[in-house]
Amino acid sequence: MRLRILTINVQNDQGDPRRLDLLNRELRRIDPDVVALQEVISAGPRQQLDALLAGTALTGTHQAQAMAYTPPFADRYGGSAVASRWPHHVVEVLDLRLAGATDVPWCTLAVSIPLPGEGEVLFIGATASWRLDAEDARERQAVALTDLDARHRRALPTIIAGDFNAAPEAASIRYLTGQQSIGGRSVCYHDAWAVAGSGPGYTWTVDNPNARSVIGQIVGQPAHRRRIDYVFLGSRHAHPSAHCQVQGAALAFDQPGDGIWPSDHYGVVVDVEIGKDA
Repeated sequence: MRLRILTINVQNDQGDPRRLDLLNRELRRIDPDVVALQEVISAGPRQQLDALLAGTALTGTHQAQAMAYTPPFADRYGGSAVASRWPHHVVEVLDLRLAGATDVPWCTLAVSIPLPGEGEVLFIGATASWRLDAEDARERQAVALTDLDARHRRALPTIIAGDFNAAPEAASIRYLTGQQSIGGRSVCYHDAWAVAGSGPGYTWTVDNPNARSVIGQIVGQPAHRRRIDYVFLGSRHAHPSAHCQVQGAALAFDQPGDGIWPSDHYGVVVDVEIGKDA
């Protein structure tokens, strides 16, 4: 079956309040089947997920709905959420506040989604530590993420999507894509953009006015552009009796609407053909 996957960091509720409506309009236009959302506010009356998904065919879960506690800074920077066309159930929430990354309020959500006629797929919405000098933490987070997959893996290839705060040449991404080991461990997932994307696919760039000032504060360099948002797909090594073939990968939320930019990140939308092998 054809499946459309989307990931987007919605930049909590900073900036122009009209961004939320623009994000919702684009979600309805793109019409994805499964979505990973980052920096979604869920605090008191500020319930962004409901507004983001209004009028879509998607059912959503915010990490706050699946956790018994609220990580520090979540009221300001939000948390992770996932949404799907078919009702899903949460199998685990992973708090990745590790040593060197204690200021990360975004937890990882793993949900099982029944795909009609194909069976269940494990979908993981993830975010890694954001600091430029925190690659050691991102490496450990990447290993924890793959351990999470191993605990709940289905026959259909696992889908992992989110904001990884690391470029393709970083150790954490190289580990995920089978290009290097970490601590004697190795795995292999397909980076959908590397398979079917066109161009560099930058998702956090000074070309986006919403990102320019943040990049200035964090990076301090005038021409910073990186691809840090990904869709990863489980390989045949872990799923020998199923397939998940990338049909296309494109940027999303990368243009202004009515003069408003949707977020400080661009999203990634990926079309795949997924199913059990005959």
